[in-house]
Amino acid sequence: MEIGIYTFGDLGPNPLTGETTSTSQRLKEIIELGKMADEAGLDIFGVGEHHRLDYAISSPAVILSAIAQATQNIKLTSATSVLSTLDPVRLFEDFATLDQISNGRAEIIAGRGAFVESFPLFGYDLNDYDALFEENIKLLQQLTREEIVTWHGKFRPNLTNAMIAPRPIQEELPIWIGVGGTPESAVRAGRLGTGMALAILGGNPRNFKPLVDLYLQAGLDAGHARESLAVGVTGHTYIAKETQQAKEEFYPYYSNYWSYVNKQRGMGTRMSRADFEQMASPETALFVGSSQQVIEKILVQHELFGHKRFIAQMDIGGQSFSTIAKGLELLATEVAPIVRRETNK
Repeated sequence: MEIGIYTFGDLGPNPLTGETTSTSQRLKEIIELGKMADEAGLDIFGVGEHHRLDYAISSPAVILSAIAQATQNIKLTSATSVLSTLDPVRLFEDFATLDQISNGRAEIIAGRGAFVESFPLFGYDLNDYDALFEENIKLLQQLTREEIVTWHGKFRPNLTNAMIAPRPIQEELPIWIGVGGTPESAVRAGRLGTGMALAILGGNPRNFKPLVDLYLQAGLDAGHARESLAVGVTGHTYIAKETQQAKEEFYPYYSNYWSYVNKQRGMGTRMSRADFEQMASPETALFVGSSQQVIEKILVQHELFGHKRFIAQMDIGGQSFSTIAKGLELLATEVAPIVRRETNK
């Protein structure tokens, strides 16, 4: 199994100090985090796209290109690119450029987006939320296969013998669809034959098994080979030497994270310690605990889903860079080797 990390570059205040990292410092730290992940032997590093002042990253390809210059082996992906409001041609050319810079390490995780600021920002109608994504993902797939493209659609100008440049080093840029919990998204990923990056942020992981089944069945029904249908799991992660230590350390950050995320969404809900304890219990999908606890959770999910990739979001809630770096080290040195060994049997 491939193991990696991803970040949204959120700019939440540190609940222990009250300090908020500047955008400039946050971006420097994200580039350094990518370098550390590469040096530690992790497989993939991802950055998400948001168009808000409380997030540092609006252009994943730019940040990943900077990371590409500081790394040698790690795969570099968006996590996600909000494809509903992106021009697929621009997105493809940006990531084809990244692929050239990184010597063939670029990937795209495309999603519809949990936030909707990009719709008015780029002049799109929120009522076209799903139709935009459907049209754009199909065009993006065509762009990965063809150098000269003729295409007709509803939401962007038509293409007639258009040269799409540069071409990536890889024969085809890997494309995944990010799925948050809707059956329609899982079926779409299977039907189109992309990978499915399944975001599991809480609850019993068994609740997500139907989505994986729908994805695989839709892919097979569409004629895609089983070996080409790849599942990845993403989730919030905090690792410490002991499980109780991890929960004690992480609760202020996780409560803080959901406080500002819910505020961004117009909600005022605050996470109680009891709610957190339930979310972090051994049978749930929140990856909080000792290295052994996190290993067990990943392996339980692997039995359910047979996924080939796990990507952890470790830098949420206003944590200091040193705290994030400690978690990355434990993921790379204690969790990843055992998970790879056990899933390779």
